[in-house]
Amino acid sequence: MTGGEMNVFLSKKTILPAMTGLLLLTGGCVGSFDPQTDATSPLAPRIQELVDAKREYPRWADFPATPTDVPPPVQVAANVNALSADSGALATQVAGIDWTLGSDPSAFVESINRRFDPARMAPIGAQTPDEVEAFAEALRRRAAAPAPIDRPRP
Repeated sequence: MTGGEMNVFLSKKTILPAMTGLLLLTGGCVGSFDPQTDATSPLAPRIQELVDAKREYPRWADFPATPTDVPPPVQVAANVNALSADSGALATQVAGIDWTLGSDPSAFVESINRRFDPARMAPIGAQTPDEVEAFAEALRRRAAAPAPIDRPRP
């Protein structure tokens, strides 16, 4: 008998101890599924009040009723077929459009440029080092974190 044939049952022998160990490790989590509120906490009455108020939630009465104005499947299929036909007609119309820009691209560029205010589209001009530093300082002031929030200590 070879070594591989002799170790066939090794995995079967290790499954039971491995599963037992896994159950023992996860057994400590059982208590976390039913947490208890610390009775000495000042928030304990409010927490218990919230828990008791939501203990029966959700109820079936809170779910919306089944809609009654749903169209029958035949009408839904007819609507889908109508949309598909409209989509095909639209695709035919789009295919018929001449998508070229014309024979003179420079005239097209000029017409676009006439629509925009060149002063607003101009890049930032040369600035002095003092202006650059003032701008950077303004950005640093805006990026400062807000003051921390005071929180009550238990």
